[in-house]
Amino acid sequence: MTGGADPNGPLRIAYLTYRGKPHVGGQGVYTRHLTKALVDLGHHVEVYGGQPYPVLDPRVPMHQLPSLDIFNDLYPGRFPAYWELKNLPNIVEAALFLKGTFGEPKAFSMRAYRALKARVGDFDIVHDNQCLGDDILKIEKMIPTIVTLHHPITRDRALELSHTKSRYKRLGIGRWYSFVKMQGRVASKMPRIVVVSENSIKDIHNDMGVPLDRMRLVPVGVDPDLFKPIDGVVRRPGRLITTASADVALKGLSYLLEAMAKLRTERDVHLTIIGKPKPGKSADLIDSLGLRDAIDFVSGVPDERIVELYAQAELAVVPSLYEGFSLPAIEAMCTGICLVATDGGALPEVTGTNGDTVVQCKAGDVDSLVAALRLGLADADLRTRIGANGRRRVVERWSWRHCAELTVEQYREVLDMQHNRARRR
Repeated sequence: MTGGADPNGPLRIAYLTYRGKPHVGGQGVYTRHLTKALVDLGHHVEVYGGQPYPVLDPRVPMHQLPSLDIFNDLYPGRFPAYWELKNLPNIVEAALFLKGTFGEPKAFSMRAYRALKARVGDFDIVHDNQCLGDDILKIEKMIPTIVTLHHPITRDRALELSHTKSRYKRLGIGRWYSFVKMQGRVASKMPRIVVVSENSIKDIHNDMGVPLDRMRLVPVGVDPDLFKPIDGVVRRPGRLITTASADVALKGLSYLLEAMAKLRTERDVHLTIIGKPKPGKSADLIDSLGLRDAIDFVSGVPDERIVELYAQAELAVVPSLYEGFSLPAIEAMCTGICLVATDGGALPEVTGTNGDTVVQCKAGDVDSLVAALRLGLADADLRTRIGANGRRRVVERWSWRHCAELTVEQYREVLDMQHNRARRR
């Protein structure tokens, strides 16, 4: 927004996402739908991203800022070859990996700063999607900048530590999550942080020290014309479905697997996991519990296929120990399936009350989860009622267009801040 530009006119937005998994993981879904909705409102959006790259609307240009992709799906934790260390961001990313910490956010912010430095006059505002690397502060000094912070990664760290008894492993987890200090420092200096739930606002303030007056609530959305009930599809008895974007304690998959093992002693149950099978704790637990023949993994499929999978299942499950919002929860609810979800983090804020729009259970409690699943599987009328009420709740409260409209309001508030008005003059 330069010179005499219309302060209420279309905006030119540079959107940053250091990771953007297309179909699994909230950041990739958020990126795809928010940028599309912003374009639908008449704004110009260009995305700068690292691997895995997001899937975008054809009207949204994508500028690839390749990382070393150390933690890719095929060879996670690979060490980069010497010829890949051809620039400072790559060297920094490799050095942080050698120290045992996650270096993608810091290195991506360096790449983004280099890319945007040559295009200062091309954008009115920069929107950072939870990178919060050090060089985001440099970008903010060049171009007005706003940040979306879905939830504080401090909660991921705390849960990982609480599920690890080995002193050696606890030290490793502490090193891995040391980037959180950087994110908290950067977030505290940003003029505006967009947060997706009231629960996350409270936790970000308590854990990262971000002042409350710098944060604004902008809930995410769902497309009710895409995520909707499908007529004529028969639900399969005993079929459960869940989303596992990462094999970390935060997502609570281990509790669902243990609940599955208990339920199998009394009924035939099958679980579809939207996500990729990966070596690790969950894979080991699946084998030790003898669940290999009762679980299907589905990944890399379009949203339409995910909607079909919801239509074929009797219950959707969100077993998370903590959620800053939970896109999988509202997407499932929007399809009309009965949802079983924990009370972790912002989930009650999103899913509503127990017995009305969700079958709720206690986070981190296998027996509570088993009881909730047993109740949902045994009562067809309950499933129908909760599924219909859940869809109604989502349609009335959340849409990507509404999310985009509220986000633009925040853009304009940032642009109207005194230091940004002075910068334009």
